[in-house]
Amino acid sequence: MLAVAVVLAALAGVGALLWASTSSEQRLTAHSGIRPGVDALVHRRLALGRSVRGRPIFAVASGDPDAPRKLLVVGAIHGNETAGIAIARELESSPPPRQSLLWIIRDLNPDGVAANTRQNAHGVDLNRNFPWRWRHLERRGGLQYSGPRSLSEPESRLARALILRVRPRITIWFHQPLGVVDESGGDVRIERRFARMVSLPLTRLRRYPGSAASWQDQRLGGSTAFVVELPPGKSSRSLVSRSTGAIRRLGAHRARRR
Repeated sequence: MLAVAVVLAALAGVGALLWASTSSEQRLTAHSGIRPGVDALVHRRLALGRSVRGRPIFAVASGDPDAPRKLLVVGAIHGNETAGIAIARELESSPPPRQSLLWIIRDLNPDGVAANTRQNAHGVDLNRNFPWRWRHLERRGGLQYSGPRSLSEPESRLARALILRVRPRITIWFHQPLGVVDESGGDVRIERRFARMVSLPLTRLRRYPGSAASWQDQRLGGSTAFVVELPPGKSSRSLVSRSTGAIRRLGAHRARRR
């Protein structure tokens, strides 16, 4: 439970960390042309906790902390499906959006990325470890081993804690290699719009027990979490650009509809 305590301690200080200090706000104004005292935008990195092997897991909060709509983007949850990390990195380096608050986890499974494995360092598929219809799947060493119990892994507990604290209206989980946007169980209009903007087909994939997106769609009423399966290999510059633009437009679109 140490990992949960760490992330809760970090999230308890969200106000102090996000409502930026004068010096950090001045740096933001220099970067993006924001008028001091008028547009209270932030761009801050939070340490959520650590992986099984002690690697740090960070979230970046970027945008308007008073925005009614919040978005979360997870670049990678499977360590051998890393094309979304480039999209997350691009979002992190972009100016804060004015009409939404964007949360970015570049990499939820740093041990898996380091080892080029789907699973974390315990051999658990993190996307089978969430509490939605969780059940025992395979044994350790199996491709989709779901762990000894739901939320057994520090990485999935960190993500759960952040989602429950932030309560994002839209969450995008990047995967590979199918090259589709999944109808994951939230608002299909959002999923369809995103698919259109990134030029990927929309389809309904199998819903696996313990999946993160299904858990959020069931747990947070009115939210939409969905999976984007990027094509195999490294993301092209064009796909990164389309994806980051689509994410920012989703936030602005939802803000206008509020």
